[in-house]
Amino acid sequence: MSTAPKDFLPFTRPWVNDEAIERVAATLRSGWWASGPRVLEFEAALSRLHNGRPVRAVNHATAGLEIALRAAGVGPGDEVITPALSFVATANVITRVGATPVFVDVDLDTRNIDLEQAEAAITPRTRAILPVHFAGLAVDMDRLYAIAARNELRVVEDAAHAIGTAWRGKLIGSFGDLVCFSFHVNKNITTIEGGAIAGGSPPEVEAIERYRFHGLRKSGPDEFEVLEAAGKANLSDVCASIGLAQLPHLYSFNTARRRLAARYFEHWGAAPPLRLQAQGDDGHSWHLFAPLLPLETLHITRRRFIEAMAARGIGVGVHYPAIHLFAAYRALGYRDGQFPNAERIGRETVTLPLFPAMQPSDVDRVVAAAAAAIEEARK
Repeated sequence: MSTAPKDFLPFTRPWVNDEAIERVAATLRSGWWASGPRVLEFEAALSRLHNGRPVRAVNHATAGLEIALRAAGVGPGDEVITPALSFVATANVITRVGATPVFVDVDLDTRNIDLEQAEAAITPRTRAILPVHFAGLAVDMDRLYAIAARNELRVVEDAAHAIGTAWRGKLIGSFGDLVCFSFHVNKNITTIEGGAIAGGSPPEVEAIERYRFHGLRKSGPDEFEVLEAAGKANLSDVCASIGLAQLPHLYSFNTARRRLAARYFEHWGAAPPLRLQAQGDDGHSWHLFAPLLPLETLHITRRRFIEAMAARGIGVGVHYPAIHLFAAYRALGYRDGQFPNAERIGRETVTLPLFPAMQPSDVDRVVAAAAAAIEEARK
């Protein structure tokens, strides 16, 4: 039985309106539940949002990243440069296509890939760079693509946090190479589970379509060929129906997130009790608000801080441990001390509540609870 207070505030909470419920009901009544007209409608809407670029929906962003790497020609013997700080899926997809992840550190405050280290890590085997727009703050796209162009590399962007994020007024996904979004239940818009790949040449888009459905190429109503032993990653019409109801609210959702993040900054001012993330411009979609806990000045562990916040009715997440310190990547030779910023973030990060349905008073509650928990831990 849960002991959380009745007014418990989680670090995230999905939002659904009557339109989404009605769309799902209509889809269920239609008898077409798997990939069909609603997926095509959702893809078209995403394409319009992203400057008319091709967009193909998938059943989750992890599959999207793996498929995008395959479509870009990444495979055994290749190296892919990626940050040591992200959800582990970012690296797992590289290993799943047979390539080798080459980790580099991140900036301590933006949490984004250190592009100087990324360029220094390029070898003759490097085929691609896989950056992450952490918490909805865009990577320096001009510098990223200049590095890629100089070295003839592909870029597969992990934009799982970045639907609606902009770089110098242009939405992430509306330009660049292959860009992968997530619509998981905790993202800025959701299809419950789902994702999408934006971009690609016509042959690459055709490859994406094959890779998401068994490697099939149809040649007629009763004929098809299987060109590769691919998996299955198609989005359902039921999930797409939710996405169609969510997408028109993307701008207002992200605006609400920016306002809530700004309130955190207003409260904590120039001398915050936690180390805050870098605050981007209006293009920052603020998927996560994840400051660093000053553990060296406290008498408690992060776990104890999370428990103390929960006792005060506040949910706290952890985004994320450093990838290279997991057993699967230590087995490749990675070790402690290689990427100090990623490791520090992994030790100290705490994800505080941030979702569009929150009120300003909810931010006030979080700030007060965090202040009390930290003050208690200093005694």
